[in-house]
Amino acid sequence: MSDFAIEAREARALIKRILLEEWDPIGVFEFPEAQDEYDTYVSEVYRLLSQRAGVCEMFDYLWWLETTHMGLSGDRQKTEKIAERLAGLISEGITPGTEPSASA
Repeated sequence: MSDFAIEAREARALIKRILLEEWDPIGVFEFPEAQDEYDTYVSEVYRLLSQRAGVCEMFDYLWWLETTHMGLSGDRQKTEKIAERLAGLISEGITPGTEPSASA
């Protein structure tokens, strides 16, 4: 497996963990049978990160998922925090094709 493929797999695993453990708008983290609940969103988050999306774009996607797609009232502050966390992965060089920034 290429370095790129390994990095991509690791990045996707981290995104999945953040969505499940930190964002988790429907509260399924504690249920073992629901550990794949947000898997369908990982690819879009990864794509946004690969395109160097900012916090606003990441927030817009997560907020849309939470309020429109899932029909929840949403937790704006928590979603902003998670958007910042995810967008911060770019400066950490977590996604393939990105390098850590000098300030990271």
